[in-house]
Amino acid sequence: MQKSATARARRTTRRSLRLELRRRAAHNRLAASCRRRPRSLATVALAAGVAKDTATGVANGLRSVAKRLKLTPAATARTRRTVAGGRARKTRTVGHWTLDQVRTLLAAYRPRKTEFVAAVTLIAVFAGGAA
Repeated sequence: MQKSATARARRTTRRSLRLELRRRAAHNRLAASCRRRPRSLATVALAAGVAKDTATGVANGLRSVAKRLKLTPAATARTRRTVAGGRARKTRTVGHWTLDQVRTLLAAYRPRKTEFVAAVTLIAVFAGGAA
């Protein structure tokens, strides 16, 4: 006969389930936002499921590709947010890119680092293109 869970065990289980639900909901909101309007390259990478430290490197590589292709962002914005989280002291100009532009950049981007190759695959799947 199976013993029922104690109140403490049920509370712990519910707490972890709520945490997972909040995490998934936040990720889905971010992904939907990236599909609706232009966002920064790092934001698109994070929405695709790339780790934060890898997202910054991939975003820098994609910006270099954009410079080489003479491609400009769809919009620019001023922000204090950083990929590392929290608030930065000074404002930065950030280029916002559409998913079509991201697909164009991914097609021309040839990373050598294995983490970046995996990240490009994730972003390509998210953006709806082939890597």
